[in-house]
Amino acid sequence: MYSVPSLTKFIILYTALYAAFGVISPFLPVFLSDRGLAAEQIAAVIASGMAVRLLSGPLAGRFSDRHGVWRGLLSCCAGIAAVVALVYLPAHGFWALLLVSLAQASLLAPLAPVADALALSASAPAFGKGFEYGWVRGAGSAAFIAGSITAGHVASSLGIAVIIWLNAILLGAAALAALPLPDIAGQSSQRATEQEAGSMRILLQIPAFRRLLLVAALVLGSHALHDTFAVIRWHAAGISTRTASFLWSESVGAEVLVFFLIGPPLVRRLGPPRALALAAAAGVLRWTVMGASTQVIPLPLVEPLHGFTFALLHLACMALIAQTVPSRFAATAQALYGTVAVGTSTAFLTLGSGWLYGTIGGQGFWVMAALCAAAIPLARGLGLPRRSELARDH
Repeated sequence: MYSVPSLTKFIILYTALYAAFGVISPFLPVFLSDRGLAAEQIAAVIASGMAVRLLSGPLAGRFSDRHGVWRGLLSCCAGIAAVVALVYLPAHGFWALLLVSLAQASLLAPLAPVADALALSASAPAFGKGFEYGWVRGAGSAAFIAGSITAGHVASSLGIAVIIWLNAILLGAAALAALPLPDIAGQSSQRATEQEAGSMRILLQIPAFRRLLLVAALVLGSHALHDTFAVIRWHAAGISTRTASFLWSESVGAEVLVFFLIGPPLVRRLGPPRALALAAAAGVLRWTVMGASTQVIPLPLVEPLHGFTFALLHLACMALIAQTVPSRFAATAQALYGTVAVGTSTAFLTLGSGWLYGTIGGQGFWVMAALCAAAIPLARGLGLPRRSELARDH
């Protein structure tokens, strides 16, 4: 009987999962507006969802580590989130939509961290033939783009509510795609004690992991001003919507290229600390140019640096987590990295970006460049972990 390779299984999972994110993330505010919510209410719903993720993500990661149920938690959360998504359809009014958003956000928070924990573990040669994690994550980024484009076209014909159906269907597909994944957590948990599995305290005692969280928070958080106000600034400078769309697509395309081709060999050649420093340096260059100019010539030259400021940094962080974090704590580590460190910094810097852009306009990008500059010495100071720091399960 033919056995589907682990790489194929993970690509199917990430395609369904990130397509599910892509069909709803850009359009949920429009759906909420269509249901009669004012701008302040829409902001409150979105911000509340971000806040509940900061709590539910680490808790779910710790639970899955403690009980060795990465695969089961991933499938259950995706399946229940699909059902909860459909509750958006009959919901009307601020409080009803807020409750649905909070319920789904709490279920969505563990999906990416737990999927990354599984993919990273499965990609290691110790669990089989091994594969490049970047290929899996790149498939997810490509699926997000395809999902967003598809949802935009379908919604223009069938109405904005169709994004809810697409989100539910794709989350259901992700729940099914998680079932045949290798149960790596179950293998490692047999050697972990219940008292120490999933301990955030133990993770935060690892110096390299603490510094990694800070570097990721600075560099990935620096994207907040770009993601919120770049298109607004371009429009104010006379750049058309079509050109703005090209610039945005260019950055995401570079992200996919780095995940698939450039990033994995570059991280191996430089090592994670130097790759992190390179990503931070790319952020300094990108935000400095964007703060200085809105001309059409320099912007297409620096927007592809997103492949370094996001994708390369993410790959380097994943490699460093694999080197420094005991495998039995993998899901908790992913939640602390993606949900707490990056999520918190992005939320605060998004709020700060409103004041920053309103006060000094595009020169606010220079503040983002300063954040990346501060991350460079922190990244370069990340040495290889000592064996005593790892206490890994082999």
